[in-house]
Amino acid sequence: MNRLSLDKQIQIVSLLVEGNSLRAITRITGASINTVTKLLVDVGKACEKYHDENVVGITSKRVQCDEIWSFVYVKKIEPAGR
Repeated sequence: MNRLSLDKQIQIVSLLVEGNSLRAITRITGASINTVTKLLVDVGKACEKYHDENVVGITSKRVQCDEIWSFVYVKKIEPAGR
């Protein structure tokens, strides 16, 4: 089985964090989309484990969550018969 170098893994995760699409990352890095997706899943699991082990005993009244947004344009679809 081929393994990505640490430098390539860092490059892919950095591109994901910056909001690049999976397909864009495959074009930039030359890695397959399956490889990028598997790395994304592995990093997500590691982040979840870290969070569950280290973010404990916190009481909060308000939580603000930000996320990466993207816009996809879709033409208005007219109902049939109009």
